Amino acid sequence: MEIKLRPLQTHADFEACVQLQKSTWGETFSECVPPAILMIGQKIGGVCAGAFNAKDEMVGFVFGLTGIKDDRLANWSHMLAVRNDLRGQGLGMKLKLYQRELLLLKGVEIIYWTYDPLVAKNAHLNLNKLGATIQEYVQDMYSEDTGSDLHRGLGMDRFIVKWSISEKRVEQAISGKLERVDDSFKGIPSVNTESGDNKLNPVEKKLPEVEAVRVEIPLNIETIQQKDLQLAGKWRANTRRAFTWYLAKGYKIEGFYREKTTNRCFYVLRL
Repeated sequence: MEIKLRPLQTHADFEACVQLQKSTWGETFSECVPPAILMIGQKIGGVCAGAFNAKDEMVGFVFGLTGIKDDRLANWSHMLAVRNDLRGQGLGMKLKLYQRELLLLKGVEIIYWTYDPLVAKNAHLNLNKLGATIQEYVQDMYSEDTGSDLHRGLGMDRFIVKWSISEKRVEQAISGKLERVDDSFKGIPSVNTESGDNKLNPVEKKLPEVEAVRVEIPLNIETIQQKDLQLAGKWRANTRRAFTWYLAKGYKIEGFYREKTTNRCFYVLRL
């Protein structure tokens, strides 16, 4: 498929971006970024860029604001979306790389954004393919009710990730040369699911203080959310407790991987 990446320029571009936000998060989504902010953000060093097909229809976009964090220029990448029928074809990766290219030209070398720790496909993209690192777990970072079915029943817990876009490690990840975690981590205890099964442990179960642990997430939280909202909520409560407890103890998230034989997904945390 022929795709062109470019910054948004016209009123029609900005309106198309709003429509893509609504088609992604729902017509009742209350957190849509309006056209004026999409436009103004670019005027102060931010990025608002789209992916367009051969008919010049917007099929994806990325938006972020540039400012100062920890005394350094940084971009906060607030939104990325791809049209539903084109997901899973690498457009998200292309948009992130284009965002990186534009920001390096502006002298910005750090990008931050958030994602839901329960979404396995985003964990894989952010940590394995882009080489970003997790900085913080924030409970209920955004409004509890955004009007979007994507957030229904799960709350808005988020990881904050840092993407140091000029570092060698990121170059290695982008080129596919970053050493990847794999099934060799099977021996590390999974602290939130029963050994040998993916049944959730009781939330009050004591968490072990060992050198390394695995925190499991479902392969597809969206499917669980649609079929069994109570179970989806248990996944949130269970992983929230594990992440907040271990990160407060000084553990670092070393990586994310999916077992080839079982399709089970794990974060690896190490002290």
